[in-house]
Amino acid sequence: MTTKLFPWFQRKFTFEFPTETYACLLMRLRGTPSRLEEVVAGVKPHLLIARPGDTWSIQENAGHLLDLEPLWEARVRDYTEDKEELTPADLTNTKTHKAEHNEANTRAILEEFRNTRLAWLDPLSSFEINHFGKTRNHPRLKTPMRLVDLLYFVAEHDDHHLARIFELAR
Repeated sequence: MTTKLFPWFQRKFTFEFPTETYACLLMRLRGTPSRLEEVVAGVKPHLLIARPGDTWSIQENAGHLLDLEPLWEARVRDYTEDKEELTPADLTNTKTHKAEHNEANTRAILEEFRNTRLAWLDPLSSFEINHFGKTRNHPRLKTPMRLVDLLYFVAEHDDHHLARIFELAR
């Protein structure tokens, strides 16, 4: 099965929205665990782990979202610790390829994703608005990125994988 999604690494981002959108982005990110649970609900177990061609299964896509939570948390910390550049990502997704998510319990992946997401996201609710305007350099995109831009970037990444999961579930 081929995907209809535009490849993630070919995406270009422009961050031209106001810093004040941070509250909506926090809510969007807070909703990802529920949307993930909803899209996998009722999918037969054998379909959760089916690998179409050389692509990730539904469960591996969900596991990938979980695998990236430490990166998002580290990048938020980069803003609070006044780093010049954001923590780089492993562009080969080694963690996901080695994780054997298809051998894991689906419910455990979903619960851990929810808990991990809320652990780094909840403290952001107490940040002052000026904190969301702080800028750091993104290592792959080679562009300055405000904290609010990072939130948008994470939300877009979430939605990319949710769309793929939905596509596979159909």
